[in-house]
Amino acid sequence: MKKTIIAILAVFVSWQVLDFIIHGVILQSTYAATLSLWRPDTEMKMGLMMLVSLVSALCFVLVYDWFFKEKKMMIGLKYGVIFGVGVGFSMGYGTYSVQPIMYYTALGWFLGTVVEAAVAGLLTGLIIKD
Repeated sequence: MKKTIIAILAVFVSWQVLDFIIHGVILQSTYAATLSLWRPDTEMKMGLMMLVSLVSALCFVLVYDWFFKEKKMMIGLKYGVIFGVGVGFSMGYGTYSVQPIMYYTALGWFLGTVVEAAVAGLLTGLIIKD
């Protein structure tokens, strides 16, 4: 149980750092170019976003911990990459198909999600292992 909690916290922290880099630095100019699509900074629900990230980290780690029989770093990494492709593709390109976001935003969401999930899988596999 202790390793699971540490993994959840590690994934959560890594996602917070990577979210800042991806959304606050890399994609910042695409968000600025489409201001009408987003809430103003003063209306952003950052507490809710942190809760979303924490619940997502909890679910991500628990799937690995409860359902994977073999627990190794490479298994965690593979899980993270597959998870990232599935979630990132639907997030980036699914949103692009119905909302007027820039293509670069969709690509950034897809690739960013793959990177975040791969890092999460790597961390989870390193912390919770046989």
